[in-house]
Amino acid sequence: MMTVLLFSLGILFMVIGVAASIALHEIGHLVPAKLFKVRVTKYMIGFGPTLWSRKRGETEYGVKALPLGGYVSMIGMYPPNKKDGSLRPSSTGMFQNLAENSQESRAAHRASTRGPGRFERLATEARNVAHEEVGPEDGNRVFYKLPVWKKIIIMLGGPAMNIVIGIVLLGVVLVGFGAPQASTTLSVVNACQVPYGQSAQEDPANCTPTPAAAAGLQPGDTITSFNGQEVTSWDQLSGWIRESAGSNVPLTVERSGQSLELNITPVLTAIPVLNELGRPEIDSSGATVTREAGFAGISPTMPVVSQPVTEVLPAAGQQMSVMAGVILNLPQRMVAVAQAAFSDSPRDPNGPISVVGVGRVAGEVTAMEQAPWQARLATLISLLAGLNFALAVFNLVPLLPLDGGHVAGALYEGARRRLAKLFKRPDPGPFDIAKLLPVTYVVAGLLLVMGALLIYADIVKPVNLFG
Repeated sequence: MMTVLLFSLGILFMVIGVAASIALHEIGHLVPAKLFKVRVTKYMIGFGPTLWSRKRGETEYGVKALPLGGYVSMIGMYPPNKKDGSLRPSSTGMFQNLAENSQESRAAHRASTRGPGRFERLATEARNVAHEEVGPEDGNRVFYKLPVWKKIIIMLGGPAMNIVIGIVLLGVVLVGFGAPQASTTLSVVNACQVPYGQSAQEDPANCTPTPAAAAGLQPGDTITSFNGQEVTSWDQLSGWIRESAGSNVPLTVERSGQSLELNITPVLTAIPVLNELGRPEIDSSGATVTREAGFAGISPTMPVVSQPVTEVLPAAGQQMSVMAGVILNLPQRMVAVAQAAFSDSPRDPNGPISVVGVGRVAGEVTAMEQAPWQARLATLISLLAGLNFALAVFNLVPLLPLDGGHVAGALYEGARRRLAKLFKRPDPGPFDIAKLLPVTYVVAGLLLVMGALLIYADIVKPVNLFG
């Protein structure tokens, strides 16, 4: 019963954390939009039917039934229709244009079946259907009239907010709770050599002592020198061991306050290749990637050590770099997810997961009663920080309806205006993003399919992060 309760609390923690992250993401759009005097008509968390809302000034704030995101609706995100001058509000939400503008989708279908020029007709009809008239007092408060740099600030405000949230949460974990840090004191000295991927219980009669056991090392020993060089960190020691296969190397250990001189001969064996997160890399067939290196058969103690503040930004940068790598290879990774979901292939623990998967992992972490509550809470906060970094990086992809698509449109507008000025041509005016609605619908559809596939995979074949 307690395990179920803890599992539920972990999921609840993540649900609240994700909702808060979404709300703050949209505030990242809302605040600069209001500072630049753009009229914001709606600030909503969720999609679908409205559960609660209240109007403050000119903006309606509310919560909707489907907690799948949020949006900020601003007037005049698209330039006026050249035929009648009408303006249409738009929003920062990823799927909001599809969710609220079903009439526009029907207009898109009609335009797509009318021969040449159908994409231009799609843009025109999209503005003419369900548009909001802008009063005379709002003439200078529309989004499309903003300078390019202000448009970019508004659209980058959401991802920037997620990055700030991620950095703060990561700082709480690294500085407040600390991070496990491998020391040069041994926690385990393996007795037998076992090929990677096999269990020591498979053939206990055939036990070949590990180099560490043969050298006389014991748990609790602190290695102070290796081959005459002072050992200052576990990473340094591991590197020397990997490079010393087949060599008889002197080492010094401290045991119970005494210094002992020993000799060790690392053996050449297959070891897993680790990625930036310290997890084994997986190839396309689902097998762990290995390489030949020196092996001793020892493991370090992992005391939790509070990290200096200066370590927070590099750690955040590393996480965002990993997220960017995942997104750059997203098509290939989604194929692997589909293969795993509909076959016996294993899930890649380093691959993408949905919010459902994140919630399940949070529940499993919270239900690990054998772990100290500080460690469980730190892991939950780390998960939430990683999710915010993922949201930020993903939203920067330069495709509509993502924030990066609007940024790309603003940059294109600025570039063509500069070129027109350089060649003394008339100002081409604001770039009409409505012309890219066909691309928007395609990308949004692909995102919906990808989300559904990830949720299905996380239900039928969840990622196993804990062995």
